[in-house]
Amino acid sequence: MRDYIVYAVLAAFFAALVPIFGKLGLRDVNPTLATAMRAVIMALFLAGVALASGSTGVAEIDGRALLLINLSGLAGALSWLFYFMAIKNGRVPAVIAIDKTSVALAIFLSWLVLGSRINLKTALGAVLIVIGAILVSL
Repeated sequence: MRDYIVYAVLAAFFAALVPIFGKLGLRDVNPTLATAMRAVIMALFLAGVALASGSTGVAEIDGRALLLINLSGLAGALSWLFYFMAIKNGRVPAVIAIDKTSVALAIFLSWLVLGSRINLKTALGAVLIVIGAILVSL
């Protein structure tokens, strides 16, 4: 099996745990505080992984890449913040389904911004994701 498939399956598995642990942990906690705590834990864990892997630091990243990585981090932080607000106040299956429409949106944005090729099968899959999210969230 290709490495990226194993990594993608592991990513999906751990992503599936986020709303479960989050909903259980958010019972009497402000979602903004919970998001900040989650970010600190992630930062510490990933800094340790980066150090263990031999990364030499931020100096090895050029300015444009650093800007884009920071924008990615900001987008991720906003995503987590709104996600935790949604799962604290809403039905978890509906929130999960609506959140996963990000896959369809990312496919569209990859075409628009990155020039990725989208064939009929990919477009149909994206539409089905959106339809599925609508059905689950009703």
